Amino acid sequence: MDPLISAGHGLRTGLVLRVGEEAVEVSGRAGSRAVAFAPMFPRPRVERVAPGHLVAVVTAPDGREAVVWRWFDAVVLGSEDDGSVRLWEPGHGEVVARPRPSYRPQRPGSRAWLSAGLPGADWWVATATRDEGPVELDEVRALYGDDWSAVFEPAG
Repeated sequence: MDPLISAGHGLRTGLVLRVGEEAVEVSGRAGSRAVAFAPMFPRPRVERVAPGHLVAVVTAPDGREAVVWRWFDAVVLGSEDDGSVRLWEPGHGEVVARPRPSYRPQRPGSRAWLSAGLPGADWWVATATRDEGPVELDEVRALYGDDWSAVFEPAG
């Protein structure tokens, strides 16, 4: 499956190749391209996003694009008795995450997408492989609502 996957709501995912403070290089159908960060994406960005991370990209009706979310590429260490998943991610070490509906149990050593900041848990684990399609983009959309105009306006 193509690493840049459409998921409706103007959102799709892309795999990070390179990161700068103002834009990220994302892999896509026609190769790679730079996509700007949304103004509200926290700084410093080069410390928050790295090659191998998965990002959510939104496209405005006029064709402008912006990165609005990122998931960490993590390694599954095992499952906990309560159904949560223990993972390791280079920037955070070991964390315990609640599984998203898209997550299927993985063997230790497998890869998974780890995120923080979505309501309901400190950490979430989602779609287990790069080829399974979109992770839970509906939750990302809910953070912004249906009006994406603020995503393309400078923070002030």
